[in-house]
Amino acid sequence: MSIKVLSDQLVNQIAAGEVIERPSSVIKELVENAIDAKATRIRIVLEQGGIKLMSIQDNGIGMNKSDITLAVKRHATSKIATLDDLMRVSSMGFRGEALSSIASVARLTIQSKSENDQAFQLEADNDWQNVDVQPCAHPQGTSITVKDLFYNVPARKKFLKKDVTEFKHISQMLKKISMVHPSIHFELSHNQKNSFSYPAVQHKDAIKRVAKILGKEFAHNALVLKDHHDNMTLHGWVAKPTFSRSQPDMQYFYVNHRMVKDKSVAHAIKQAYSDVLYHGRFSAFVLFLTMDPSWVDVNVHPSKTEVRFREGRLIHGFVYKCVKNVIENQRPDGINHESTLLTEQGVDATGTILEHQVQEQTGLALNSFQTSAKQYRPSFEQGKNYSAEDIMPAYEKLYQTQATELTINDVDIPPLGFAIAQLHGVFVLAQNETGLIIVDMHAAHERITYENLKTGLAANSIKVQPLLVPQTVNLSEEEADLVEKHQEWFLTFGLELNRTGDESIVIRSVPSILSNANTEKLVRDVLSDLLENGSSNGIELRINEVLSSMACHGSIRANRKLTIEEMNALLRDMERTEKTDQCNHGRPTWVSMEMKQLDALFMRGH
Repeated sequence: MSIKVLSDQLVNQIAAGEVIERPSSVIKELVENAIDAKATRIRIVLEQGGIKLMSIQDNGIGMNKSDITLAVKRHATSKIATLDDLMRVSSMGFRGEALSSIASVARLTIQSKSENDQAFQLEADNDWQNVDVQPCAHPQGTSITVKDLFYNVPARKKFLKKDVTEFKHISQMLKKISMVHPSIHFELSHNQKNSFSYPAVQHKDAIKRVAKILGKEFAHNALVLKDHHDNMTLHGWVAKPTFSRSQPDMQYFYVNHRMVKDKSVAHAIKQAYSDVLYHGRFSAFVLFLTMDPSWVDVNVHPSKTEVRFREGRLIHGFVYKCVKNVIENQRPDGINHESTLLTEQGVDATGTILEHQVQEQTGLALNSFQTSAKQYRPSFEQGKNYSAEDIMPAYEKLYQTQATELTINDVDIPPLGFAIAQLHGVFVLAQNETGLIIVDMHAAHERITYENLKTGLAANSIKVQPLLVPQTVNLSEEEADLVEKHQEWFLTFGLELNRTGDESIVIRSVPSILSNANTEKLVRDVLSDLLENGSSNGIELRINEVLSSMACHGSIRANRKLTIEEMNALLRDMERTEKTDQCNHGRPTWVSMEMKQLDALFMRGH
């Protein structure tokens, strides 16, 4: 065929193939328009999963007659006017494609009223080039009705799923949007039945909206995150590592109020959780990143679900640091602490009373895991030592029925309380102000040992073992360039790598602790991370795997009988140690049961 210009109708149907994939795509575009119109209440009505009918009603600023007429024209928008505007987009929509695309594949009706104008109505049905706009009765705001999606494109309609599946996609998409806009009231109705209604809440109470969507259990296990760097702010919630998922179905990340999927961000969060998650489990989080719009390009995907950061490595490092700090600084008292040294003056690296010593392995000098009952401290405040006799008044106060100020020598009763017994040689039972604490002594001591091994390794620097016969590795030219560029960085981990050709390197030394590891595979994995994300913690992960194994074998085992003093020392170490809510395999180390929970077990007070 000879070259010819396509008709506007066909052009819009081609564009609709990119923008309008299914009913949820229509709802997303129209709800985002309502948000841009400053609506505080949005109601969505569906029939047959949105295939037969979709209606979106809002109380936003509305449109006048001229705006309604232009709204269905392709690339007609009120949100950008110049290229500079496109580079600094802050609105949800901006291309001016949605309504024209919808009108080309469905029957579209728009009713709208602005504050100082009368209401008007527009109907578009396939041939919408010369639309007629008529007065109508309508409150301030906009109502858009979409009927018979893909009625004139039967090939596209065949790809739609069952009504219940399409409705599920719409419901999930609306929940994602409603979490980032808690001040907007959202309602959803399907086949004349109310599906959900999320009343507006203030931003300070946004966790209530999240709890409605993700469940109270997520909210109960959520750690608050808020951090700032330059022109970036990251806030939201990350779930405790013990609240993990079998799939990544509770991972929500927003950039300037827009739900996005970004490999670099996902990698950063995965790295932050790498030391605390159970094998094969996924973290849960709801995070909002706000930044200068000029730092992010949202015009890279038709559905606007992907973005491109102008400083990708900076974003990766910022997200990683924020999430890692929140997880590491969590303590049994439920309060995030600033990072502090785990050791105290005059006390060994662990401060634990348990008589067990980890043998020196791979040339790494490790501190002994021995101390005495005289070094027992019921508080995590520095510089105070208490003997076993000193804590007896605190034990007595725990048994008093009247409310008293539970202190000992001006030191509060610690969050994990004081030990009262050991159960089957596996669990330590402790009593605190609110009820019962149950500690898995092996898991708890494993985390304490592991963190102190890492601290000792960092303090003594990494021991290096030169290879008797240097190992040659063939790489791509790009990977060899990376080795040359990051040579000093590799040395900090004890890896001496030298480039010997355009596509080859030689490994001359490795960390002593990884002397038995597959060094070539390790180097390739790290370079792959560097190419993909600009950073890697692969070497650190391998070292931590070895330390984790050492900690597991060097921690107290089941059926090891402990004295009350030893149990209390373990509790105090837990209160001082970071990430102590779970062991290094991701298992929880302790649980608590308040008195009201215990009373309920025996129907006390019924």
